[in-house]
Amino acid sequence: MNGRRIKILIAKPGLDGHDQGAKVVVRALADAGFEVIYSGLRQTPEMVANAALEENVDVIGLSSMAGSHIPFCRKLKALLEQEGLADKLWMIGGNIPAQDHEELRRLGFKGIFPSSSKFTDIVNYIRANVA
Repeated sequence: MNGRRIKILIAKPGLDGHDQGAKVVVRALADAGFEVIYSGLRQTPEMVANAALEENVDVIGLSSMAGSHIPFCRKLKALLEQEGLADKLWMIGGNIPAQDHEELRRLGFKGIFPSSSKFTDIVNYIRANVA
């Protein structure tokens, strides 16, 4: 990273209005030394892709509790690829059922962190997967 801090975007997709967990994760990531941008609630795939591009982030993370993560991620994948962001680390956390993990990995979301995940696991995963 050439001495630059890892830069992370955390976004809340769609109509999901539950952001307490996202805010706690944002704080934990900032405390771990990352530069973190929290986009706030009710983000569209276009808004997430634009923010990732404009902020030149290393990691694009979603926090989803509403259950609409698969269709959102499908649309976001196409936009991220279109914007040349396929080389960034894509992650998702929250209420993510085990049966959705394989589809999310296939879409490019390699880091999957269900609600019970430990902050140290998230931090270590980012450090291990961002060059």
